[in-house]
This record gives sequence, structure tokens and C-alpha cells, in this order.
Amino acid sequence: MKALLIALILLGGAGAGAADTAATEALNSFRAANNRAALSYSDLLETAALRHARDMAAWEFFDHRGSDGSDVAQRVSRTGYRWCVVAENIAKGQATLQEVMSGWANSRGHRRNMLSREVTEFALVEAPGRIWVMVLAAPGC
Repeated sequence: MKALLIALILLGGAGAGAADTAATEALNSFRAANNRAALSYSDLLETAALRHARDMAAWEFFDHRGSDGSDVAQRVSRTGYRWCVVAENIAKGQATLQEVMSGWANSRGHRRNMLSREVTEFALVEAPGRIWVMVLAAPGC
């Protein structure tokens, strides 16, 4: 699985790989500049993000709703993650992590998700077709 993630140049590998480290640094730098606590990277949230990104790539669509009608809450729950708060940012076409983060930072809803005081964990992936999915959540409650 990790080799496939690297081969597809996905952001976020199992554990603290270089790609999820870059995503973590980018998001947490943005949060710190806005007086927000740092988030931890979650492998389960990565699974949900990756499945949705691959779904959009395979079926050639771009939407928060999956091809099976699922929303982010359902996709995260399917991984076994017991969430209390969950949010999702999607983007398409940006060539770099910096571009996608900048785009989201300048979009009211995406920015609100990235700066939420309620979330404690996240994951970010890039799938073929430059489809980016970020899932943010907090476990429990």
C-alpha cells in the first residue's frame, strides 16, 4: 500500500512519511499563524480521504458526495474512526501543496475548516488528476 501511495505521489503515507510531514507542517504553520493549536496526522482519516479522492478520479467527478451517495461523515465512519466533529476540503487542479493550501486559505468555508478549534486531527491526499482531499476531525465526544 505504501509503495502505491508513493507511486501515485499521494500526500500522506502510513506513519510519519515525508509527504504527511509536509502536509502537517503546512497546515500547522497556517494554524499557528492564526493562533490555533496544531493538529495530528491520522491514518484513518487518510484512508477516508484517499478512498474519496480515488473515487472521484475513477469516476471522473468532483463533489463532496461520493459516487455511492456517501458524505464525509459516512466515509470517515466506515474506516472505524469514531468522530465527534468532521469536515472536508476538496480541490482539483492545483499542482503543489502550497497552491492547494493557498487556495483553501483564501476560501471562506475551506479556511473555516482548517482553522476550526474543534478538530484535532487531519489527513491530506492527492490522487491522479490533481484531486486533493483533506479530512479534518476530532475523535470521541
